[in-house]
Amino acid sequence: MKNLPIMIANRSIRLIGNLFKVLSYPFHFAFPKVRFTIPEYSPAKIRTNRKSAVTKIIWQTNFSNKSTLPVYLNYLFNRLMSLDYEYRYVSTEAREEYLKNSAPPEVYESYMKLTDGAAQADIWRLAVLHKEGGVYMDIDATLVWPLKRLLSDIESSLFIKIKKNTEYTNYFLATEPNNPVFKEALELIVDNVMNYAQDGRVKGVYDTTGPMVLNRVLKEHQVQSRDRNHVCIQGSFTNEYFQYMDKPRGKWTHLDPDDLIKK
Repeated sequence: MKNLPIMIANRSIRLIGNLFKVLSYPFHFAFPKVRFTIPEYSPAKIRTNRKSAVTKIIWQTNFSNKSTLPVYLNYLFNRLMSLDYEYRYVSTEAREEYLKNSAPPEVYESYMKLTDGAAQADIWRLAVLHKEGGVYMDIDATLVWPLKRLLSDIESSLFIKIKKNTEYTNYFLATEPNNPVFKEALELIVDNVMNYAQDGRVKGVYDTTGPMVLNRVLKEHQVQSRDRNHVCIQGSFTNEYFQYMDKPRGKWTHLDPDDLIKK
């Protein structure tokens, strides 16, 4: 019963998001070139004295901040759910620059070996969260409850689970700075990249840089976690078509695993 209001909000958000998603098809049919700009920086709209272990910054990235209507509506909705957090969108170029200047050399080297933007974003999100702390969300992720309430009782970090709470995901991550879990995950990714296909089996994005890295690391740690339906869901406002309208077949699922590492 404790999560009943959140589940009602979840269902309502899915309904509203899907309605906007359907309406976006005729909109972009009529206006195929129209795009909306997600700002690189948006300050907190509300200042509070409430302390939080998790740094009050939301981090996002994508191949471009020039977005279709549903992606932009998703951004606006998330901002309404996080008015006391600042927001930072980091471009592909800025990700590389950040890692070059702020990450260990081996992390940057691994990043540069990758050919896929999503895999690169996997490394960047762990590195920026380890150093700065904050909340990372994929561009298609949608909060189902105000962020300050979701994180009010978090001691150091929050992870969410999918597949009936059997597996961790990395599309939403929240943490304080210098969390050892993120350092271990980065070290595992570096090893995966540097020794890619050495055993004769290519693993692809999901296993090399993605959620399976976190799952291996978190087996050795006790962390706070929740069902994704009580925190953050995906695909309510947008889908692959709208997210990659300007980059057809740009999603990581279309990449041949053999092509993940630069030859």
